[in-house]
Amino acid sequence: MRRLATGLARSVIGILISLLCLYLVLRGVDLGQTANLLGDAQPAWLGLAVVAGIADLVFRALRWRCLIAPIHSVPLRRLSGYMMVGYLANNVLPARLGELVRSHYLGDREGISRSATLGTVLVERVVDTVVLVGIGAAAILILNIRGVVVSAILVGIALAGLLVVALAVALAAHRLPGANRVATLLGRKPRVKGAMLRLRDGLRVAALPKTIATAAILSVAAWSCTVVAVLAAGQALGIQLTVGEGALLAAGTNLATAVPSGPGYLGTFEYAGQTIAAAFGLPAARGLALALLIHVLTLAITSVGGVAALIRLGWQRRGPAGSGIEA
Repeated sequence: MRRLATGLARSVIGILISLLCLYLVLRGVDLGQTANLLGDAQPAWLGLAVVAGIADLVFRALRWRCLIAPIHSVPLRRLSGYMMVGYLANNVLPARLGELVRSHYLGDREGISRSATLGTVLVERVVDTVVLVGIGAAAILILNIRGVVVSAILVGIALAGLLVVALAVALAAHRLPGANRVATLLGRKPRVKGAMLRLRDGLRVAALPKTIATAAILSVAAWSCTVVAVLAAGQALGIQLTVGEGALLAAGTNLATAVPSGPGYLGTFEYAGQTIAAAFGLPAARGLALALLIHVLTLAITSVGGVAALIRLGWQRRGPAGSGIEA
């Protein structure tokens, strides 16, 4: 009951934040102009945005395989399917619960520890956040932007630093003062201790320089594709963005997904996109149209891919593989 209450509270808070952001986005906006802009979007540029979005997902799948490889070898085709199922779950569940879904799905289907799998996902999130914040910070320096956007990126830098520190602490936890006492307490709960040890096994990929370097390079490649998709979406609406503006939009809108919100990051994504577009001098209606188009394309690509992967792989595992999985 306590877990249920906590989950409901998070969902309610996220939905309230989404509603507040939607109110801030929609007030004073000419929705008719926004609708006209979206209706006149050029199909050729939309096609390029979709291709770039798919390429982004390919690099993300390669990155996850790179992080999983030291633990277990998983074919890219299956791994990308597990990832897409997780992204689909992120689109319909609050609080990025899709990350837990894909960890469970991969562990269940491949017969490896779900806790270790979750560890690699956490490392992936840290690498992704650090790269994304770096892109956003570089874009701000190039564009010489001031105001709330800069403050948001500074918060992102602080968050990235905290994530790196937290990961380092997790890896060195067994060497810290009081570690023996904690180990003794955990020894009374073997299941919890086992799950924590397996989680640390997943986190240990962060201590492999070559693996982390490769993951960072793949992250840069993935976000480069995202920037291309943003630029193409702008062109589809007749909005010519510079590479720096496209990079800041990609970084800012995706950092906004870390804020608690309703399913699919509704509201927070649009508010971030419109606010950043305003810093470029775009009117509210055009900024909203651009943010909506980027968001819809992202949700469409990941949802269609997730449904296709779920149909291909099925939800229930096949055969006895993984029957001895540990949580």
